[in-house]
Amino acid sequence: MAGIYIHIPFCKSRCIYCDFYSTTRLQDREEYVRCIELETALRAPAFAQQMANKGDILKTVYFGGGTPSMLCERHVDDILYSIRSSFYHTQIQEITLEANPGDLSEDKLRGLREAGINRLSLGVQSFQDTLLHRLSRRHNGAEAIAAVKAARKAGFENISIDLMYGLPEQTMAQWMADIEQAIQLDVEHVSAYCLTYEEGTPLYRMLQKGEVSELDEELCNRMQDTLEEELEKNGIKRYEISNYAKDGYQSKHNGSYWTGAPYLGLGAGAHSYDGAYRRQWNPDDIGAYMATIQNGQLPLEEEVLSEVDRYNEAVMLGLRTREGIHLNRFSEADRLMILTESASFLREGLLEQADEYIRATHAGTRILNIIIEALMK
Repeated sequence: MAGIYIHIPFCKSRCIYCDFYSTTRLQDREEYVRCIELETALRAPAFAQQMANKGDILKTVYFGGGTPSMLCERHVDDILYSIRSSFYHTQIQEITLEANPGDLSEDKLRGLREAGINRLSLGVQSFQDTLLHRLSRRHNGAEAIAAVKAARKAGFENISIDLMYGLPEQTMAQWMADIEQAIQLDVEHVSAYCLTYEEGTPLYRMLQKGEVSELDEELCNRMQDTLEEELEKNGIKRYEISNYAKDGYQSKHNGSYWTGAPYLGLGAGAHSYDGAYRRQWNPDDIGAYMATIQNGQLPLEEEVLSEVDRYNEAVMLGLRTREGIHLNRFSEADRLMILTESASFLREGLLEQADEYIRATHAGTRILNIIIEALMK
């Protein structure tokens, strides 16, 4: 299931924990959209060939960021028009846009639906105002609730929300309140991430200075367990280490990353994969990106993956999913290696085998990085 990822780097302000490429140069939005259109036309022939080589066609589009909701509805419509004009064979099923709850009026939501967005991913993170303030988020809990309700009124039938746990001074009571609120809103999908202190971010510097402290690992584990238990009671099941969905509402776009399908990344800092051996990426510098594209050139850097790289990625991405590693995707020698290295984890109940799949058990997800490292070459 091939997809296109469009990186929209604009933010009104930067969150203290985020290490994704972003810029507050909002005055560049119009010019940037024109560059996305140019890049789409320049790269469409090669990507169409890559999809043909894999027997695939374009099925998903994802606007990520940054804050894609900083674009106006016309910008989104223009980008989608350029994609449809550049690819003759498509079966686009899912078009996702990430959004900050504070950006979404009912009028804007209706405009996004009319432009073609059919899946909304809301960066809620928490419904607790004290925690949102601590993270430097620019919306509050009431705005997050209102955004979900407004999206329903605008006709969105596929809504995902992001939540975070392991936040400084976050309590189990606060986390339970967030889970309960998500369930009450009856969203189709939840992505939940344990906070990581990424080097170079303001939050990391606060940690180094002792201004904040990491939450106890045992409490973080209990938070994850509680989330999974409560969501599953309400028909929202985990299908990847950080993602939960009602049946039929798993993210189709993210599935292309986990299964090795080709995807095209457009915009500053965006990454692409040809579905075989080649990865490419644009510079995470909006000025350099736009200048190069406007000259009719592609600012791409690339790497060629070795067989070892491809094996390691297949193991890592496969074990993150509930389905697990599909042994039939590997050579006979690699299957033997996986089975050999998995033996002790299988005996200890950290991995389990079902037909041609090996997957992590609930206990195994606790030490997933250790298991992945053990199975890598």
